[in-house]
Amino acid sequence: MLADDGADLASALQTLRELGHDEELAAAVDQAFGGSSVEVVDAGGLFRVRLRQPGLLRALDAAELSDGTLRFLLWAAALLTPRRPELFVLNEPETSLHPELLAPLAAMIARAATRTQVVVVTHSAVLRRAFEVAGEGLDRHDVEPAKPLGETVIAGQGLLDRPTWHWPVR
Repeated sequence: MLADDGADLASALQTLRELGHDEELAAAVDQAFGGSSVEVVDAGGLFRVRLRQPGLLRALDAAELSDGTLRFLLWAAALLTPRRPELFVLNEPETSLHPELLAPLAAMIARAATRTQVVVVTHSAVLRRAFEVAGEGLDRHDVEPAKPLGETVIAGQGLLDRPTWHWPVR
C-alpha cells in the first residue's frame, strides 16, 4: 500500500507489477503521457521511479519530473492498488495536474469505482465531464453545490429536502 506521504511510490508501483497489475499501470501511464512507461530500478538497495518518454535518450528520475506528473503516478499507485480500501475519498484530485491528464485520471477513478466505493470532491468541470464518459454505466450520485448569497448549498435541494438537525445533548 502507498504511504500517506507517497515516500514509497517506487515500492508501491513495483508491488503493482509483481501482483499482476502491470498492464493496468502501463495502460494508465501510456494514456496519460503518450507512449511513456514507468520503470522501477534498484539503486543500491533502494527502489527508484523513472519515467521513459518517447524522444528522450534516457529515462527521467522522479526528481526530474514535474509535480503534476508525480501526482499522477501517486494517484495511479493509490487507485490501482490490489489492496483496495472500502472507501476512497478523493479531495480535488485534479490539483497540479495538466488538463490533458484529467481524462486518464477519470478512467483510473472509474476503474477503482467498479471495485470499491469512491467519493470525488472536485471544482473541475473538465474532470466531471471526463468522469461522465469514463464512468458511464456506473451507479453514480452527483451532488452539485451552489453559492447563492455566499452560502454553500446543494443545487436543487429545497428546505424540506435537508436532513433534520438536532443540537447534541451535552
